[in-house]
Amino acid sequence: MTVHFIGAGPGDPDLITVRGRRLIEACPVVLYAGSLVPPEVIACAPEGARVIDTAPMTLGEIVAEMRAANTDGKDVARVHSGDPSLYGAIGEQMRRLDALGIPYDVTPGVPAYAAAAAALERELTLPGVSQTVILTRTSTRSSPMPEGEDLADLARTGATLAIHLSIRSIGAVCEALVPAYGADCPAAVVYRASWPDERIVTGTLADLAAKVRPLRLRRTALILVGRVLAAETFDDSALYDSAHHHLLRPRKRKPQTRSSA
Repeated sequence: MTVHFIGAGPGDPDLITVRGRRLIEACPVVLYAGSLVPPEVIACAPEGARVIDTAPMTLGEIVAEMRAANTDGKDVARVHSGDPSLYGAIGEQMRRLDALGIPYDVTPGVPAYAAAAAALERELTLPGVSQTVILTRTSTRSSPMPEGEDLADLARTGATLAIHLSIRSIGAVCEALVPAYGADCPAAVVYRASWPDERIVTGTLADLAAKVRPLRLRRTALILVGRVLAAETFDDSALYDSAHHHLLRPRKRKPQTRSSA
């Protein structure tokens, strides 16, 4: 028996990995976060499977389901949105499974920030513009930010920011970033990336909050900030430059000419 933590991807059922789908198809017990994972993702569960939406459940109740499955010798598909390593709350589940001696593994998924970048048709790392992406969030009642990880601290890097779970604080987010990035810095909100009702709002740190507020977005939205979002002038990557040589594209030797005797 194994508990399989599975990244369901950002929402579109086509964006779950092949491995993740195969595990769901094979598991007689499926626990999924119904507030973030659409039913279509777990519709492939086998007929007769015990399928439970864990959104209204406590951690203790979820672990109790895993423990019961372990007693019955039934594999569990524990399905989380996006990639479970990012704000997936799997750490505390794995800690309790360790204490119970219940085996588990983790299958990665397409993270929300990648789906948002795809929706915007943007590369988040451009030569000479930004080579770093920071995934972060702002403080909430449930999870305060550790010391040194406030937006003002992270903004000093100038990196591309992917800010999760912070749409309700969009005004404060933009205000905190203006001193480091400038009011004219491009910014965007992608709501429910890859879902049928996906919405995209683009602007700058100066006007993004005003554009977003009338939409009354409360959750499932990602804030992206950085010059890469509107960069048109940037260096080509050296990777495909004809003058750049490497193991798979070695420098061509010039043919040697023989002198006639």
